[in-house]
Amino acid sequence: MTSGRNHRRHKGKDNRPVNARAVSKNFGIAVVATLAAVLLWAYWPVLVRLFKDWQNDDDYSVGQLVPLVAIYLIWRDRAELRDLGVSPCWWGLGLIFLAMMAHAYGLLFLYESAERYAFVLAVAGVVLLVAGWRTFRSVFWILLFLFLMVPFPGRIHNMISGPMQNMATTGSVFLLEVFGVTVSQEGNVILLNGSVPLAVAEACSGLRMLTAFIVVAAAMAFMVNRPRWQKTALVATSIPVAIACNLARLCVTAMLYLVADSETAERFFHDFAGLTMMPIAVFILFGELWLMNKLVVPDDVSASAAPSGQGQKAGKPV
Repeated sequence: MTSGRNHRRHKGKDNRPVNARAVSKNFGIAVVATLAAVLLWAYWPVLVRLFKDWQNDDDYSVGQLVPLVAIYLIWRDRAELRDLGVSPCWWGLGLIFLAMMAHAYGLLFLYESAERYAFVLAVAGVVLLVAGWRTFRSVFWILLFLFLMVPFPGRIHNMISGPMQNMATTGSVFLLEVFGVTVSQEGNVILLNGSVPLAVAEACSGLRMLTAFIVVAAAMAFMVNRPRWQKTALVATSIPVAIACNLARLCVTAMLYLVADSETAERFFHDFAGLTMMPIAVFILFGELWLMNKLVVPDDVSASAAPSGQGQKAGKPV
């Protein structure tokens, strides 16, 4: 005869036998692996072309870091996600269907960005279908972060790149004049001291710095424990920080054109400045967090600093 104690020993916390829980876990792993394999098979050509763009287009090379950061963020929160449990939600099929429609639209009308955005939408649909609404809501911002790995569509790229190029040229002329350099502007060409031409090409527009800073600021916003408005401000201010850093790089390069040879200036612009601007930008973003921490007084501190009885009176209607 089997005792009740031994019978309970073979049951888990959810009152199911250990073998049943193991079979259910293995089945879940098999389902996830199958869906992941189908997803990779369906979007493999899209991912291959996306990887080639990361390697060949400097403006969007930072995109290859986005999936790695997303995986790290999920791994960091793995304990909390495990506690949420798994409760499949059939609404995930709706997201997968929308992804299929977007993918078909991209194939029919040769709109590559639609295919790439469809992949991210399909990933979100699989997460909702397999893990359920609670897990999906917990990782929603991480899934939204994945959209940053996709390069801007061509039309949006042209809308941003041209004005940024003009802004970089005009801003550089202004700063150089402030520092006493004789400058004249002809389109996107800067003439230094009337004899040294400096062309601000499309690669100098700062778009590469802009995309990189937005990704870095978004990753920092995920990692720091701050109110949502501070995280939003951190991501929003990454745009002017990127523009300011690009202007500083252009001005230093122009100064090197005057005091040194063109080879030294170009080496600085492409090598040294490209490596130093990112740490400078991260330092500026951390400084912004420090400044917001100093300017904003937490509610618990303001309540404890109030005179005795003042907080209670303030809570009563007049």
